[in-house]
Amino acid sequence: MKIGFIGLGNMARAIIGGMLREGIASREDILGSAKTQKTLDAVREAYGIGVESSNRAVAATADVLILAVKPQFLESVIGEIRDSVKEGTLVISIAAGKTLSWLAEAFDRPLGLVRCMPNTPALVGEGCTGICANDVVTEEELAYSLRLMGSFGRASLVEERLMDAVGAVSGSSPAYVFMFIEAMADAGVAAGMPRTQAYEFAAQAVLGSAKLVLETGKHPGELKDMVCSPGGTTIEGVRALEKAGFRGAVMDALLAAVEKSGKL
Repeated sequence: MKIGFIGLGNMARAIIGGMLREGIASREDILGSAKTQKTLDAVREAYGIGVESSNRAVAATADVLILAVKPQFLESVIGEIRDSVKEGTLVISIAAGKTLSWLAEAFDRPLGLVRCMPNTPALVGEGCTGICANDVVTEEELAYSLRLMGSFGRASLVEERLMDAVGAVSGSSPAYVFMFIEAMADAGVAAGMPRTQAYEFAAQAVLGSAKLVLETGKHPGELKDMVCSPGGTTIEGVRALEKAGFRGAVMDALLAAVEKSGKL
């Protein structure tokens, strides 16, 4: 099976790396295209896959075609490759905001279409991807798509109506988590901690806390209560966060991202 990538940016590289690590495909079966020779050379050197300057050439070869370009470029790319895509090709898009119906209209022919929303932690094998598909996609193709997207983290089927929420909760939220880590580290520095050590402590605390949620299955509120001793330092910090509107600010940020996604 030949797997083609149109676009070889960070997310495409995360997918390629996961596929190779998990043995989903061999280097010889992966072909990718990109706008610049610099990108093509870098990806070929890093992963040993085939590269091609022509999007049409990749589309014509692929049994599974992954569209890894930004949403604003997707329409022109599909217009370029539409007639080159083979009958029976499974097309997977990771472009935010572009619905299955939009993709079907853009291709203007019956194709199996899968829409995915991965996130940047995929770069370190800890991604979280929401997946939905049209009714042309077979059960086998859907299982393959889940396996593919699960090669660099977690992957789950969702209803398409929830994809904007997926984009906010897992796609955009790493940026907010990075801001939180930076703010915690700044506080550590203000309290006398060396900057590098402050980042390490803050990032590890976030990593460990997330693993507790995922691996224990406990409600986040229950885990929070386990840290908050009566009259202690943590509950005082929680009080300060609540006074500053911490939860409301986080909810507002994610809902703003949902709204923006719906307009893309």
